[in-house]
Amino acid sequence: MKLARVGFSLLALLFPLFLHASHFIKNDLLSIDAAKVVEEIGDELSSKTGINAYAIATNENFTEGFNLVNYVRQHEGNMSKPYVVLVFAPNAVITVQSQEKGRVAVVPSSDDLKELYDTASVIDDTVDVVAAKDSNTKQDKYAIGVVQGYSQLAQNIADSKGVQMTKTLPSETRTIVTVLQYFVYLGTILVFWIFLIRPIVKRVRDGRTK
Repeated sequence: MKLARVGFSLLALLFPLFLHASHFIKNDLLSIDAAKVVEEIGDELSSKTGINAYAIATNENFTEGFNLVNYVRQHEGNMSKPYVVLVFAPNAVITVQSQEKGRVAVVPSSDDLKELYDTASVIDDTVDVVAAKDSNTKQDKYAIGVVQGYSQLAQNIADSKGVQMTKTLPSETRTIVTVLQYFVYLGTILVFWIFLIRPIVKRVRDGRTK
């Protein structure tokens, strides 16, 4: 009898955890801390708008032309409608000929939901961090990209619904990327000047003074 009571008590403690639906359909890439940010944003969005935002961060090697919409539909049993899914697949092949990889998609449960967000801005916020040339590891970039893209998606939906969000992140990705690119270009120019142009100019000057 005591064991039964302990069992019921444990079930009562764990039941709220079972009720909490994850906003990740698949997560092969993000750390626990990064995933927690996504979960908090998703919880707030669904509670305030009734729209469920999910994320798929997968390391699967999708072939060229792989249908990401059908891929998302296969997971509908784990999602609640209405939903919008951010798909991040850095190993997906874009074209076999170019060998380029990396695909991002935003898939809604119905076409009318597309009016609530800007697909291009969500994809840009996801991809810009990954494409930036900086000291962050590839794994860190993936995490930042997914969190930033998911946050932008949630903010778009909230804005369309006239809802104030407190968990989303400021969209500063493009500014950061622009600054980083500026420093990269400036560094390249300085290196070019120090090791190539400056020696030539010096030799010309020395030749004239002789």
